[in-house]
Amino acid sequence: MVAVAALAVVAGGTSIVACDTDERDLDKNPVSQTGQRLRELTETEQDLLHAAEQILLQECMRGRGFVYQPVSRQPVPDVKFFPYIIDDPAWARRHGYGSDIERQLKKVRDDDVNQHYFQSLPENRKAPAIAAANGDRPQGLTARAPDGTEITRSSQGCQSQAQRKLYLNLESWFQARVTVDALPALRGRKVLADVKYKNAVRVWASCMHEAGHEFKDPGDLRAALPPPERPLPRSKEISLAIIEVKCGQSSGLTSVSRRLDRKYDRQLKNRHRSDVDAWLDFRLDALARARSVTQSDKSR
Repeated sequence: MVAVAALAVVAGGTSIVACDTDERDLDKNPVSQTGQRLRELTETEQDLLHAAEQILLQECMRGRGFVYQPVSRQPVPDVKFFPYIIDDPAWARRHGYGSDIERQLKKVRDDDVNQHYFQSLPENRKAPAIAAANGDRPQGLTARAPDGTEITRSSQGCQSQAQRKLYLNLESWFQARVTVDALPALRGRKVLADVKYKNAVRVWASCMHEAGHEFKDPGDLRAALPPPERPLPRSKEISLAIIEVKCGQSSGLTSVSRRLDRKYDRQLKNRHRSDVDAWLDFRLDALARARSVTQSDKSR
């Protein structure tokens, strides 16, 4: 899995990542290396870190004889992640279940200049290009996920070089990242297993039944949707999404999901506070270096 994700660097794959809000007690927040209270980055700050890493990756690949074009962190507007139920009426009215966004994301992947460049390379240059970006072997960096799984990645290659320049201690940064990346899925499983969520789902299903739709839970509804390339008629997709939103509100499922999500978010972050705080600290500390990288790039 790690190797496939790493290959996307050369092939120009784009990843959309949803950011979760940390409702930690500020009185208990330690300060970062820059003297700031630890906090989540703003969208603008996340864009800055991404842009700087892309510039460093481009420079490194150029130094190794390959072309890489920086890609946007959010190439498609309005991407939004609903882990439990659609709870944004305005978004539902615009996008239904997001089949339009999925098609836009596919077009971004299909049109990716880095993917086309990689595919255009002679066969004897493709393996060196992957090694230049990701290192020769997935070894050198090792981290343990919250479930005990050991994750390894190369400490060499341009991806690691770019991240080392931004975050300095690549090994500790990698451990923090592996932990933080695993928490949303762990949190989601806890929410779905909670009896309060299950009780609210039963009321939601009754509401959907009264509206003429038989689904046992929102996941069942998602599984029944056609693929984005052959979506429901737009009016039907939007109508169904709006009914889901209304049933979520009337059944209490929307509010229950939010409360449980916050509850388990705090629990998991407290349980893994060392890595979570390290992740926040690394990113806050890297902002000044990221600004320097982007400003230097603009002045060329």
